Amino acid sequence: MGMFYDPTMIFLLIGLALSLLASALVKGTFAKYSKVRSMSGMTGAQAASRILHSAGIYDVNISHVAGNLTDHYDPRSKTLRLSDSTYNSASVAAVGVAAHECGHAIQHQKRYAPLVLRSTLVPAANIGSSLAWPVFFIGMIASLPMLTTVGIILFGLAVVFQLVTLPVELNASRRAVRLLEDTGVLGHTENSGVKKVLTAAALTYVASLAASVLQLLRLLVLAGGRRRND
Repeated sequence: MGMFYDPTMIFLLIGLALSLLASALVKGTFAKYSKVRSMSGMTGAQAASRILHSAGIYDVNISHVAGNLTDHYDPRSKTLRLSDSTYNSASVAAVGVAAHECGHAIQHQKRYAPLVLRSTLVPAANIGSSLAWPVFFIGMIASLPMLTTVGIILFGLAVVFQLVTLPVELNASRRAVRLLEDTGVLGHTENSGVKKVLTAAALTYVASLAASVLQLLRLLVLAGGRRRND
């Protein structure tokens, strides 16, 4: 049990603090701009439809999904799913989030290289995230260095996935701001609010990546300490 109370826990605590701060920031920023109605009066769903059509995309469905900030683009079914806080809302925040998801749909259409790479990495990342810790701890308990190394490699796959995800999200946000300006859905002054919302959202991905890197460092330190003790 000493493993759970060693100094490397600081890595875990720092990562947790970063994630909580980023989550609080995105929720606070979204809440602020959710109270600002867009001058066009367009809802998130309407804005998404205009943006997609302006990009020549007519085969992507726009549907409602339950939850708050559960918005996402599903490339398998070519469906843009907008949450309760986005679909019927005409706020600057809602329109910005909808435009961001449209950015992913456009990435998919154009076969944006980092998005293609991320899609390719999904199976490996899923395996890595689900098996890394069990394999690592079995290796530690049984004093099997090879197994701990496999656990670290598996966790590394999940970290690589998050690393590839970051530019995909940043690119979708840049596309969103540009698309909102080009289509006239939002005015220039309103776009400053969108930028703040999307920047806050991007920081959640940065924090998640940083937390995972810190976790990876913790695994390396723990494995190194066990080998020295052996």
